[in-house]
Amino acid sequence: MPTAAHPILNPRKSPLQARSIASVDAIMQATIQVLLRHGKQRFTTTLVAARAGVSVGTLYQYFPNKSALLQAALRLHLEHVTREVERVCLEQHGQPLRESITALVTTFLAAKMRDPEASTAFYSVSADVDGARISQQNSTRSSKAIVEMLATTPETFTTTPETVAFMLQSIMVGVSRRVLEHPSPTTQLETVRHELITASLAYVEACTIPRPNEGIRPQHVSLTSKK
Repeated sequence: MPTAAHPILNPRKSPLQARSIASVDAIMQATIQVLLRHGKQRFTTTLVAARAGVSVGTLYQYFPNKSALLQAALRLHLEHVTREVERVCLEQHGQPLRESITALVTTFLAAKMRDPEASTAFYSVSADVDGARISQQNSTRSSKAIVEMLATTPETFTTTPETVAFMLQSIMVGVSRRVLEHPSPTTQLETVRHELITASLAYVEACTIPRPNEGIRPQHVSLTSKK
């Protein structure tokens, strides 16, 4: 029994001239708009081309099918988040841990929540366009940036920077996804940001050796009531 052919996901070519770049940018924006308005089941290249103000033929010069189009939009979305993480990590080199972690969490959450509806929509198409592999590639880049930032902090860790980076990413990604799954993701965003910073700081500080002038850290308080 013949197997179904896998759709071609790679773009046909990259835009080089200013006009071509503008056309692709318009197509990318239209892709998100059509996905949000019609959902992935009714998403078509024809709708995207009309929304972008280009011909279907122009669209097909760059993207062979709707899967390639959706994958390109997903890549662009994740690339923005990754670049923001890389930027803030580089800016925080040499800073105290509390400052660098606060900046990292704040920047990551702002990037993920820049367009909550689009972020949520991309979750729905990720499995169809090899999203797991793209996410892993971006996660690797983010992890590298976080590890390099942690290596420059004045604090000494009791575990490897790679482990700390993995845990921080897991906390941030997990919380942000839960926020995006909420019916009104922006209503409690400031509270979530504060609590996410608190949780991240509690973890990283538990993984560091107190400096002599810090004295003894307060013991963790049990959440269960004493009888």
